[in-house]
Amino acid sequence: MGSSEGLTGEPATAYNAAFDHWFEPLADHMGAAYLRYSFTKGTIAEVDHLMDVLHLEAGSRVLDVGCGPGRHLLEFARRGVLVHGIDISQTFVDLAAAAIAEEHLDGASVERADARDLAALSHLTGGFDAVVALCQGGFGLMTAADARGGVDGDRLVLSGMVSALADGGRLALSAFSSLFVVDAVARGDFPDAVFDADGGVCHERTTVRDPHGVARSADLWTSCYTPRELRLLCALERLEVVSLSGVEPGDYATRPPAMEHPEWLLVARRM
Repeated sequence: MGSSEGLTGEPATAYNAAFDHWFEPLADHMGAAYLRYSFTKGTIAEVDHLMDVLHLEAGSRVLDVGCGPGRHLLEFARRGVLVHGIDISQTFVDLAAAAIAEEHLDGASVERADARDLAALSHLTGGFDAVVALCQGGFGLMTAADARGGVDGDRLVLSGMVSALADGGRLALSAFSSLFVVDAVARGDFPDAVFDADGGVCHERTTVRDPHGVARSADLWTSCYTPRELRLLCALERLEVVSLSGVEPGDYATRPPAMEHPEWLLVARRM
């Protein structure tokens, strides 16, 4: 995110460069406790909506980018969808694999991979009817330091998602609303957050807990977007925007974007 100051005037801090991505040590610490957070409780309703807008049915092929412990992946598989997940956290991949095995979901699989490398994973190229990146799964967790070769990390993730789609396939991704975040930070609703106006990234200092309740301090960086920015990204990737809606976790619907919506849900089609 660089050294620019946010709305509160507090400078951003650096993250641990010993990992491939800053989120990995957080995922290792949280483990299964990630699924205790309230934003994970709307999975069934979210997948209900995605099955509709992505035109999915039993036998459809879906790639879940940044699948985490597998909450969407598992729900897709329970409906007969053939789903493969990738995540940068080996801890999350192991949790998802264990859940797949426990439920005997033969149509589901998972592997560790960096979403920025998706375009180079030839075994995934062009193989999916739909690709999803939800709840900042890969897309949305990038800072300036996460770019490669001068290419923005989120752009790399989106390009990789497109490469995994079959012709005419659809993608769905959720992204934080910069309109909502800037307003909330300015009002003081997020007292431990700083918005970098230059980079469009929100930096938050928070506490995360492991499955035993042990707490550790953590830095979170979340990329934030306007609907226009997402449409422009789609144009660069030759994606036709099907819908761009204002949503929040557990409340996915096709509706016009509005200031009060904390997230956008983009649905687009590979042309």
